[in-house]
Amino acid sequence: MSLNIDQKKAVVSDVTQIFSVAQAAVLAEYRGLSVAQITELRGEARNQGVDVRVVKNTLAKRSVAGSDFECLADHFTGPVLISSSEDPVAVAKVVAKFAKKNDDLKITVGAMNGDLLDLAAIQVLARLPNRDELLATLVGTMAAPISKLVRTLNEVPSKFVRTLSAVRDSRPEEQVA
Repeated sequence: MSLNIDQKKAVVSDVTQIFSVAQAAVLAEYRGLSVAQITELRGEARNQGVDVRVVKNTLAKRSVAGSDFECLADHFTGPVLISSSEDPVAVAKVVAKFAKKNDDLKITVGAMNGDLLDLAAIQVLARLPNRDELLATLVGTMAAPISKLVRTLNEVPSKFVRTLSAVRDSRPEEQVA
């Protein structure tokens, strides 16, 4: 079904808006994937805050014009699936994980901060911990010295009580009053 001019403008506007807030994007060839598989990918991506779309290549080229993702314009050829996110690691993880399970999805190229990413760079990005994991690690690292101090301070009175208990237990029964 062909889109009229207003529908095309709406698609370009939507995709331009998505690219304006995205930190990274990954393009993949989806030839051979069923509608059910693409729907599954979209569901997984949505849960991770990743936007996955299939857009006509000419409309996609117009959407990236003037943005950090303009370097992708020459790569909109054939059946291309566009995935983007504010979290660069999340977009790489979602697409790489799905591509590993489905051989028909072939990652072609990505972009981040105006630079093209090849398949190897996308796979490296996918292996990095995501934002939430990094924050959890940071909080754990910051909390460790504090909790160690609390345990140390708690240990002083506990050790004193154990020492008194040991002294009491070492005395004969008649002396304990």
